[in-house]
Amino acid sequence: MARSRKIKAGDVRRARVILRLAKGEPYERIMLLEGCGSEFIARWRKRFEAERLAGLYARHRGRIVSDNVISQEAQILSATQQAPVDGSTHWSTRKLARHLGVSHSRVARVWARAGIQPHRLRRYMASSDPEFEEKAMDIIGLYQKPPLNAAVFCVDEKSAIQALDRLDPVLPLSPGRAERHGFEYYRHGTLSLYAALHTASGKVLGHTTTRHTSAEFVAFLEQLLASLPQQQAVHIICDNLSAHKTQAVFDFLALHPNVRIHYTPTYSSWLNQIEIWFSKIQRDIIARGIFTSVNDLDRKIMRYIRLYNRTATPIKWSYQDASNRIKSASEINETVH
Repeated sequence: MARSRKIKAGDVRRARVILRLAKGEPYERIMLLEGCGSEFIARWRKRFEAERLAGLYARHRGRIVSDNVISQEAQILSATQQAPVDGSTHWSTRKLARHLGVSHSRVARVWARAGIQPHRLRRYMASSDPEFEEKAMDIIGLYQKPPLNAAVFCVDEKSAIQALDRLDPVLPLSPGRAERHGFEYYRHGTLSLYAALHTASGKVLGHTTTRHTSAEFVAFLEQLLASLPQQQAVHIICDNLSAHKTQAVFDFLALHPNVRIHYTPTYSSWLNQIEIWFSKIQRDIIARGIFTSVNDLDRKIMRYIRLYNRTATPIKWSYQDASNRIKSASEINETVH
């Protein structure tokens, strides 16, 4: 306890006092080194002798919260969930404090304890697909228990990646200052990135094109099959983009009966694991990248993919709330999503 860096400082000091007493040090020396009084030493010595380690923990039960404070906190939480009176979209601590006649620090503490953040906003898209449950189960089943000896890929394209070149020099970060980019830029052009995430290994196959039509999509699928053993069963997960459902795609599937495409439910591209990887490459090189040409953009993207594949790992999903799990087919009863 005396050496701990994790427990409360008061517990550490009481442990040190007991250890000094065990060494036979006098009260005067302990009072000087630990910054305490003789009554403190005598009290905790008596408790330790009577209860051993259990006697070293404080008896103070904390301040009793009055009914007025509880009522005030309930009022703050209730008012927070109502629209502001000045017509704005959300409350700030100071705005709500003025409205209720309390301090803004009180409002901030109540919000912090309740986990309320009125300044933040999250958007969502509800799926209108009547077959959401069946399609979601099909895709999650491929992640959890893929068919034996089959390859499962998540495929999609990240379109219109801009090759932006800053007109002003970048000021690097330094102590007390963030990295700064000039506001003006020059746009050299755009590229589209086709990517296929192998769910078993986490590795990514990528290819860049200047367009993202059905022809490019089929060409990428041909490239994907060329990297696999012939006649191996391949399951491809992709979204409902029109380029993924053209006659050219259906002709490709007819020529390759070992390939099957699984489409995600409408407005549910989050079920496609490649979207997780797209967010990673967006953060790592695209959002703050500086590209002197389209070729430079292509070179940096492909280099990133090669280096990523050296340490790639599968993406593991877990449910945070079991009550929100995907229902089985027998449990579906005209559920609206």
